[in-house]
Amino acid sequence: MGVIREPMFLLLAGAAGLYFAVGDHAEGAIMVAAAGLSIGLVVVQQVRSEHALEALKALAEPTAKVMRDGAVARIATRDLVPGDLVILVEGDRVPADGVLVDGGPLRVDESVLTGESAPVTKTAARDEAARQAAVNMEPGGAEAAAVFAGAMVVGGQGAVEAARVGRATHLGRIGASLASIETTPAPLQVQTNRLVMRLGIAALGFCAVVAAAYGFLRSQWFEGGLAGLTLAIALVPEEFPMVLVIFLALGAWRLSRQKVLTRRPAAVEALGSVSALCVDKTGTLTENRMRIAERWAGGAPFPSRTALDIEPDASLVRIAVLACASPAIDPMDRAIAQASGAKDAAAPDQRLKTVFPLKAGRMVFAQQWISPGSASVIAAKGAPETVYDMCRLSAVERDRAHRVAEGMGRRGLRVLGVAEAEWAPASALNDIDDLAFIFRGLIGFEDPVRTEVPAAVAICQRAGIRVIMMTGDAALTAATIAREAGIASENQVLSGSDIAGLTPHQLALRAARTSVFARLTPDQKLALVNALKESGEVVAMTGDGVNDAPALRAAHIGIAMGERGTDVAREAADIVLLDDQFTSVVNGVRLGRRISENLRRAMTYITAIHVPIAGLSLLPILIGMPPAFFPMHVVLMELIIDPVCSIAFEAEPEASDVMERPPRPATRSLFGSQDIGRGLFQGLVVLAVTMSSFALALRSGLPEEQARGVLLSMLIVANLSMAYAELSVPGQRLIEPHRVVFYGVVGAAAIVVGAALYVPAAGSLLKVAAPPAPIETAALAVAMLAGGWSLVTKRLKAKPRPLATGASA
Repeated sequence: MGVIREPMFLLLAGAAGLYFAVGDHAEGAIMVAAAGLSIGLVVVQQVRSEHALEALKALAEPTAKVMRDGAVARIATRDLVPGDLVILVEGDRVPADGVLVDGGPLRVDESVLTGESAPVTKTAARDEAARQAAVNMEPGGAEAAAVFAGAMVVGGQGAVEAARVGRATHLGRIGASLASIETTPAPLQVQTNRLVMRLGIAALGFCAVVAAAYGFLRSQWFEGGLAGLTLAIALVPEEFPMVLVIFLALGAWRLSRQKVLTRRPAAVEALGSVSALCVDKTGTLTENRMRIAERWAGGAPFPSRTALDIEPDASLVRIAVLACASPAIDPMDRAIAQASGAKDAAAPDQRLKTVFPLKAGRMVFAQQWISPGSASVIAAKGAPETVYDMCRLSAVERDRAHRVAEGMGRRGLRVLGVAEAEWAPASALNDIDDLAFIFRGLIGFEDPVRTEVPAAVAICQRAGIRVIMMTGDAALTAATIAREAGIASENQVLSGSDIAGLTPHQLALRAARTSVFARLTPDQKLALVNALKESGEVVAMTGDGVNDAPALRAAHIGIAMGERGTDVAREAADIVLLDDQFTSVVNGVRLGRRISENLRRAMTYITAIHVPIAGLSLLPILIGMPPAFFPMHVVLMELIIDPVCSIAFEAEPEASDVMERPPRPATRSLFGSQDIGRGLFQGLVVLAVTMSSFALALRSGLPEEQARGVLLSMLIVANLSMAYAELSVPGQRLIEPHRVVFYGVVGAAAIVVGAALYVPAAGSLLKVAAPPAPIETAALAVAMLAGGWSLVTKRLKAKPRPLATGASA
């Protein structure tokens, strides 16, 4: 219903009412159709946006397996209550915050809450004190009994007593915090709405003044009302919001072709103004999966190959594969299986006999494999310190292995120790604690940087965009990933504990010179985004976890990962990357800058063309001439202006150096005083030529309808010439293939003008007639020069602007 309160709709409705009041039903019907068209365009865009939101929300309802009345039942997660005993196995999503009271240990991936990519181990609470302590814990703690809603079980099984459900969980509290964060309007939206509202109020004021003056001076109140409405319609730049809507809708469509879903169209243009791009590490810069980076089997660490053949020194990987559960759910198990390049590491005659899971005090997972007539093999992997103990390493051997493990840790790697033992095939093996294991070595895992990220970060930096990493991971890991991604990290990493002691002002100062932030809580990510906004940055935030959601909502542009991202992150974001490709962010910035540039040119053109329309509506009244235009003429002009601006200008490709320029400062308007001045000057030239031609036609004795026909055809041609001059840049050909829409509008305008001048019914409705051919030909030539003169001066003065090949896609 907001469109009904718009100044343009009210003016059109007023003009229709006046026509119907005096029985001029044809003109009244034209005004009603124009008002209906303005409503229809807005409604269509709103419906389109709602459909996109509904499609995004089509998500399956989660369920949980609980013990009730002595039996296991599967219920909807929303029906959980505190005290329910939830049964968890590998692959389950934890439905509530609670305490592991039986079974375990569990390997739990809490990255959606903490940003930490490696799973943590949970052990059952041994007594009431441990249970109470677990209830008050925060996500991220290892060797604890606390589990949290949203985490994924990657290993083990157990029973969890639900302590908090729904909105009371850590996950729910983050969701509740989103509701209190107001979405920041895009800067261009604010500027455009403010401009149109001010001009609309001014136009209504002019309408009243002209109508009163006409009535009092000439005693022609009906004509005065029409003159006032004509001037007001000519003054209101209703094309600004309409063109903005169409630019953003087409921009969203272009992004969708690149696997990017735009949930809030205004964010498309805002991307072009981004000066600070805040990125989460896990799942955004990295792939959110583990990969073997280094392995050590008694020598110096060396990089792992993509696939490791079974070589004499590759027994480390072979034993590690035998110690992995099948199918692999734990991220490290999957990394080992991928690195081995073998579907089955066991020999053809080997079969799995016994599994020895993790347990409290022994963070090692082992499996026993047997084959006919030979000793069974027990392969084990786990925490390095525990593996050292199982292998009974000497002090020298332990120290050497410990130094290697520490070096891997300093490089941001997760470390597992690998060992094996033998056991007589006929003897039963109840436990592995007393076996004499042989130490095989260490494996270091990393969450690898996405292959496209370094190049994308480099492009952002050349475009003057600060890339800032915000992660819940350790500082050492964050620094390592930042270096691999190409993020500037000359200054120290700032951790969450450092931020906790800073005032908002101090945080803003540190954020201005720090590029890497580690061990952040969701509240600290939100505080950093707000600090950057307060310092004048246009902030975009990317992320995929629940812990990213508040910052995604608070940023000017929130960008969520669609494939690995959580539902909460997608709902909080303005843009969703359906393919999770970081390069899509760069493409979005590129498209946003293209939209900003073309929108600025379109607004300059709108300003220019409104000058002669408004002048020709007012000047004849002031100097006692017959009206040059009636409301229907102005509406006809608007029907030409809108498609030229919204489609022809939008289709223009970006310059090839668009990503080599700094972003537009947040304090500088897209449409500044220089653009307004240029538009006003161009419009005044057209006004002077067309008004002089109208006056000359009347003075030479042409009937009023023929003089108005000369004026209408001149203004339309000058309008199109001005549009072509504004579209063109040095170095382009006279005819460009991407301007097919503009050429179509030119053809449609020629048909309209021809019909108005040479079809009697149309001419009678528009109160125009065809002038003599020589006069019409000369008038059109003058109009073309009046509208297109700036193209000549532009090509003489400006340096050639190269265009990006294929950028109009």
